[in-house]
Amino acid sequence: MSSYTLKIKLLSDTTFGRGDGVAGLVDQEVEHDRYGFPYLRGRTLKGLLSEECDNLVAVIPDETQRGHWQKVADKLFGKPGSTLDTQAIMYVGDACLPSDLRTAIAAQLDVESEKKRKNKGYKPALTDTDILESLTTIRRQTAINPENGASAERSLRSARVILRELPFESKLLFAKKLNQESEEDQDILALLVVGTLALRRMGSGRNRGRGHVQCTLWDIENNSEITQDISYIERFGK
Repeated sequence: MSSYTLKIKLLSDTTFGRGDGVAGLVDQEVEHDRYGFPYLRGRTLKGLLSEECDNLVAVIPDETQRGHWQKVADKLFGKPGSTLDTQAIMYVGDACLPSDLRTAIAAQLDVESEKKRKNKGYKPALTDTDILESLTTIRRQTAINPENGASAERSLRSARVILRELPFESKLLFAKKLNQESEEDQDILALLVVGTLALRRMGSGRNRGRGHVQCTLWDIENNSEITQDISYIERFGK
């Protein structure tokens, strides 16, 4: 089994939306765990990667090459209604903040929670709300009435956004050990590399200025960034 890490750096404020809000606070809340750490679900990230790869394959002018790379994409991401023979060979984990940071803060939150459990009058020095608010902020926007240039009535909306510059990491696990000497596995990595580089927007509002990101792919075993290896890009370009 091979494993890689997809690293995501937020270049702009981003909303990894969870589909609902908090009454009286925000109309759109970010996905976060019980400690207050925001994250992006692996299923969503896999869909974004698959979409970028499909877009790249679709513009290949040569029909034979396009068909070849589509088969590679189907093997990598699977197809709807996949059987055991046609299911995806790659599992995409949730994109989270660095594990050492989360582990250290989670341990402190557990200590505070235990103190509160034993002493009902104890006020925790650190809570999950503190963590969430330190990593995010709330943005508000309104629609403009085109006739008079004023704010449209009852159009004010608020959304929580994750602050720019924060790093996220997702584990990519493969069902088999990838052999970099194999032509088939070279194609799989080539498509994954170009798809990773093409992924530059994610989250809610990514078509309206939010969610600008920079993604890189890392080989865990060798601790090297393979998106810097031009040979993979050249392989797809051929």
